[in-house]
Amino acid sequence: MAKDPYKILGVKRDANDADIRKAFRSLAKKYHPDVNQGNKAAAEKFKEISAANTLLTDKALRAQYDTGKVDASGQQRGPFGYGPGGAGGPGGSPGGGPESGMGGYQTSGFSGAMPGGDMADLFSSLFGMQMGGAQRTGHPFTRTRSRAQKGADIRYQLEISLPEAVTGATKQVRMSNGKGLKITIPVGTEDGAVLRLRGKGSPGIAGGAAGDAKVNIKIKAHKHLRREGNNLRLDMPITLKEAVLGLKIEVPTPDGKVNLKIAAGSSSGKVLRLKGKGVKVKSGTDGDLLVKLMIVLPEKLPKDLQKVMKSTEEGENPRQSLQF
Repeated sequence: MAKDPYKILGVKRDANDADIRKAFRSLAKKYHPDVNQGNKAAAEKFKEISAANTLLTDKALRAQYDTGKVDASGQQRGPFGYGPGGAGGPGGSPGGGPESGMGGYQTSGFSGAMPGGDMADLFSSLFGMQMGGAQRTGHPFTRTRSRAQKGADIRYQLEISLPEAVTGATKQVRMSNGKGLKITIPVGTEDGAVLRLRGKGSPGIAGGAAGDAKVNIKIKAHKHLRREGNNLRLDMPITLKEAVLGLKIEVPTPDGKVNLKIAAGSSSGKVLRLKGKGVKVKSGTDGDLLVKLMIVLPEKLPKDLQKVMKSTEEGENPRQSLQF
């Protein structure tokens, strides 16, 4: 006797289509013959979950099963709860209906029997995949039909740095199904973007197309760099000497390093704009790079510097306009 399809997929009897598909895809990835080559037990399990999925995703067949008109194998029940032959039990009463390769079924002779064509469709949809599309004989319909299904999509989260997202990168990763995958990160990729690699998911069923790999991009926070639309903001550490005297410093940009002239007497927090040195776009104007000067003092100040500071007049109080 076939097992309860709900128990096979591990779902409740009131599960919706999405729950059933999710359960099937999870089990299919685990037991698919392509990842269990030579494992007969896994192959049988895959047939079992495929049959259960086909039964429960066919609304008509599922309704027949839930109301007791067909059993877990999709075979029509007799009028007294026996097999297709009626009161004679699973094998049918003497002189009962025609026998099939799966125990036989009856297309007429009692209330509730389905027309032959409909029953053939139900059997075909259920066993076309489970039985490998084998032809059934011994009844009025000798039809062979496999139900091709697209393979399950594989989801993966990839964490990359902000510079990699801005300039683009190539990453080699290993997916949950064990396959190595080369992923090209496009220039200007944003946090939360989903990259779709068609045909890189789980293999299809019964000749169906392979699923896709969907890669969710997560961008790691950067200590000095952040993105605002297509502009980039860079907190640029500089020395007190560079701020006081005004010197040239090297600034990293998506296009490589450039020299930036700092005006003498620049304060910490001053922002300098480098046009077109932000995020590159396919059409329109590239973003800018906004460089914020951040004066960093040495942990141990030179004694002569301290003497100079003590002898320097205070000047205007920079906090006098600060108020709530």
